[in-house]
Amino acid sequence: MSVIIRARDITKTFGREIKAVDGLSFTVEEGQVYGFLGQNGAGKSTTIRMLLTLITPGSGDIEIFGMNLPRNRKAILRRTGAIIERPDLYKYLTALENLRIFARMSGLNLTDKVLMEHLAKIGLADRAHSKVKTYSQGMKQRLGIATALVHDPQLIILDEPTNGLDPQGIADVRNLILHLSREEGKTIFVSSHLLHEIELVADAMLIIDKGKKIIEGKVEDLLHPADTLVVIQTQDDAKTRQLLQESSWQPWLKPGEEIVLSIHRDEIPALARYLIQEGVQLISIQTKHSLENYFLSLTSANQHVAAYTN
Repeated sequence: MSVIIRARDITKTFGREIKAVDGLSFTVEEGQVYGFLGQNGAGKSTTIRMLLTLITPGSGDIEIFGMNLPRNRKAILRRTGAIIERPDLYKYLTALENLRIFARMSGLNLTDKVLMEHLAKIGLADRAHSKVKTYSQGMKQRLGIATALVHDPQLIILDEPTNGLDPQGIADVRNLILHLSREEGKTIFVSSHLLHEIELVADAMLIIDKGKKIIEGKVEDLLHPADTLVVIQTQDDAKTRQLLQESSWQPWLKPGEEIVLSIHRDEIPALARYLIQEGVQLISIQTKHSLENYFLSLTSANQHVAAYTN
């Protein structure tokens, strides 16, 4: 599998004191959905702007498609599509008219039939002739992604694509990312603070904190199923905790008021059977987001939990 993005020791400092990115290195392979995680101010947007040549690294180097980025800027950007924060759309034009404009800006003279195929791909064919001002925020986001795809890029860079969306809009963008990756073989670099969403779509991820890499790797390797946290609610939590403390489940029971066990995912059915057999009146058994727990354990974000549990 070929490498699409390779960053080596990139650094960016603003002024004399603010080091937004600090010696960051990472590798994105072809066909991956690559999750880029970090709390606000961690350096995600600065890194993405360097990948798109909107700003220049203070040191280090970036290769995309095996080419040096500064020396091959135009060739690389022709094969790259991107959305930075919210897309800039012409709200008083229709979706189809917007795509026509963005296609021409990319030097393409595409027929309306081809443009309609793009809109069908993102689920907006039936609203092709509606003005964008009538769209929901989720529809605008999908149209924005369509404008980034109009020149059929190999690499797609998305900066917080689900920011500000309602649950349906988040699901729509998630499904679009999965389609582009699995059905069309696109490489997608996506930053987000919605940790559960990254867990659902990413093949690999990079966590940064204060501009530095904390960890990088495949999601399946980093999020080991043995580390699943299971939260139990019952009609009598105190009695249930006492029962577990005197059982073979005791080594996996966490301290605290909540009943929480750290066990392998596959052991959850056995735990539920045990509690029912012992006459415990269960209200719920829930797993906590493993990526959220992993993220909080590695970064200073444990002081800002509310910002990461949307």
